[in-house]
Amino acid sequence: MTRFVKNPRNVATGLLLIAAAALFTWQGLDLPLGRAIRMGPGYFPMILSGLLAFLGLIVLITGIALPSEHDGGIHFRHWPWRALSLVTLAVVLFGLSIRPLGLGPAMGLAVFISALASQKFNLVTGLVSAGIMVAFSWAVFIKGLGLPLPMLGPWLGGY
Repeated sequence: MTRFVKNPRNVATGLLLIAAAALFTWQGLDLPLGRAIRMGPGYFPMILSGLLAFLGLIVLITGIALPSEHDGGIHFRHWPWRALSLVTLAVVLFGLSIRPLGLGPAMGLAVFISALASQKFNLVTGLVSAGIMVAFSWAVFIKGLGLPLPMLGPWLGGY
């Protein structure tokens, strides 16, 4: 008997991406869309949600149509729990620390904690990556786009 689901990980990932796209779409329904020539604040999030749902559909179909390299289901003990936890922690800490610490330290902390998730983590590489991302975010968001984000927050003597 042939299994309908050939790769359960791809099916689960595709469903997760589609669910995230549905959540983002639902959250953005209150924002006016506008038109392509004059975009409203909800236009770009809707486009990104549509792309995320499309990519999730592709991953889902791949999990159904293509055979798996190794047979078996999703085993939670084989998931990279350390990496998943550290990346989630980095995102949450960035959100919580951007106001009190400022963009620079919050970005550096988030990138460094995300780098810890790698099995090939190296202290020097993590620090260099954090420094490059802080410089890049300063150049893009503060200088390039002119966003009023302080590099140092009130906890560090900034704005």
